[in-house]
Amino acid sequence: MYRIKFKIAIILGFTGLINFQSFAQNNWDVPADKKSKNSNIEFNSGTAKEGEGIYNTNCKSCHGDIGKNNSLQSLKPVPPDLSSAQSKALLDGELFHILNVGRGLMPSFKEVLPESDRWKVIAYMRSYDKDYVQIISKTDPAKANLVKIKMVFDSINSKLNVEVVANEKAGIVKLKNAEIALFVTRHFGKMQLDKTLRTDNNGNASFDFPKDLPGDKVGNVELIVRVNDEIYGEIESISKFKIAVPTDKPSLTEKRAMWNVLAKAPIWLILLYLSGVLLATGVILYIIYNLYKLSKSNNNLKN
Repeated sequence: MYRIKFKIAIILGFTGLINFQSFAQNNWDVPADKKSKNSNIEFNSGTAKEGEGIYNTNCKSCHGDIGKNNSLQSLKPVPPDLSSAQSKALLDGELFHILNVGRGLMPSFKEVLPESDRWKVIAYMRSYDKDYVQIISKTDPAKANLVKIKMVFDSINSKLNVEVVANEKAGIVKLKNAEIALFVTRHFGKMQLDKTLRTDNNGNASFDFPKDLPGDKVGNVELIVRVNDEIYGEIESISKFKIAVPTDKPSLTEKRAMWNVLAKAPIWLILLYLSGVLLATGVILYIIYNLYKLSKSNNNLKN
């Protein structure tokens, strides 16, 4: 009897743990400064329609059709229907943060989709909430061209110092408390260096630069600074610096490899492919020849 009760207790405890984990994973701890973020794009039928296409490509496979509660049930926790009361209760900034960072099986879309596309997905979600009233952001994308990003490398301290200002008609404006991140281009995309920072009151931020980062044959690397400001929006600046470790390694596409073009594919792979084609052709010809012989034999029997 005690054994039965003990087993029941274990099962209930395990079930409770699963439910707790599911509850915890469906509740996001979004920083206050992220919650307050709003879109500068108006949510209307046009942006919602564009968002629907983006949603169908990137989100529908897990979340299903909005409003039909047909999300992928095999995932744990089950992805919510994005027209649910829980989803509607989230602020635009919270939804945007969730799209940016991802979690568990949900990927981060910050490097996958442009900011405007991420907002359009939210516009599509909000089209299912008749009580929703949008708060438009103060961000003016037209002002992005006024922003200038200056990068200076401090070789003594191995730091990349960044200054962000806007050349307004009234004078130079220093972008303070703007979100700023540093990336280096690699063969298969961008790799973030150091953590995402905030500019100080003078529009400055300082990133630690790894001393062992490999560059090209002479030490050149391409660095990308991405700034996100409440007024000026998202701005990127790309610069090349000769500050990395010189690395004389052949390009990943220079030698024969399975991911290369046909001209540089491995010899064994080319031979295997050709052998397969020849074998398949031989089998087809053999079948045709035997069908011909069978047809000829039937004609002789009739005669």
